[in-house]
Amino acid sequence: MDVSLRQLRYFVAAAEAGTIAGAAAREHLSQSTVALAISELERALGVQLFLRRQAKGLTITQAGLAVLADARPLLAHADELVYSARSLGGQLSGDLIIGCYTTLAPFLMPGVLEGFATEHPRVRLRFVEGSQVELQERLVDGSCEIALLYDLDLQPGVHHEALYHTRPHVLLPRAHALVRDDPVSLRDLADEPMIMLDYPPSRHYFTQLLESLELRPVIHHTTSSFETVRSLVARGLGYSLLIQQPACDVSYEGLPLADCAIREDVPKMPVLLAWPARAKLTRRAKAFVDFCHQTLASGPVQPGPW
Repeated sequence: MDVSLRQLRYFVAAAEAGTIAGAAAREHLSQSTVALAISELERALGVQLFLRRQAKGLTITQAGLAVLADARPLLAHADELVYSARSLGGQLSGDLIIGCYTTLAPFLMPGVLEGFATEHPRVRLRFVEGSQVELQERLVDGSCEIALLYDLDLQPGVHHEALYHTRPHVLLPRAHALVRDDPVSLRDLADEPMIMLDYPPSRHYFTQLLESLELRPVIHHTTSSFETVRSLVARGLGYSLLIQQPACDVSYEGLPLADCAIREDVPKMPVLLAWPARAKLTRRAKAFVDFCHQTLASGPVQPGPW
């Protein structure tokens, strides 16, 4: 088949822009050049990649989605080949897009971005945030190569490796009667109002954790914001369960909080690196995997000079 990398690149640009005009602007080409390349690609593959609607742009077909998922990693490897040849085996270079679960990002991404840039200054590392489902969809469609996420609701075909383990804890206002040196029993909180972090799959995870202890939470407020949970708890509106623990023990309003260990035996939560099982990682991605295993084995990177 007469399929070129140029055709695939213009197709990906059109799929991401949603219009021929947007793809042409992105690639600094005429609209007719992009449209012709996509038409040639459709003829070569024998499938329709887009539905073209006057004044409504492009709608990608199911066949187009399948081609898109394969085209992105293929183009990434092609770019890597060019960068590697130009550097003659020297430093890694090029673009690397990774995904990170939204509530993990503030704890992991600053140290990862700083440290990886120090070791591989010619690699342009970018990241996108999302839920467990959104990140796995991005892995499948090739819009990110690797994702940092929790060991929750993983889809078939996603390869994963554990980086470190963390344990859920109770968040209470500092003046709460249960804030002592000893761990807090979840049973002692059974009748108190709960502030539930509801960012998929957080609610499902914490509800199952409580149900495993035969407890049913009395949920008074839900929010998808990690910091809103902390602010509501600091105001004395309820307790919460969280996995990540900030170094700061006050809310955005400056009210004091207490992170308390759980007395009951609750399982630790693995933080993972994940990528499609069928994917062949680029050298940049492999270097990122190695970096994460070396620097995140004990948890988030602490601030300091590299």
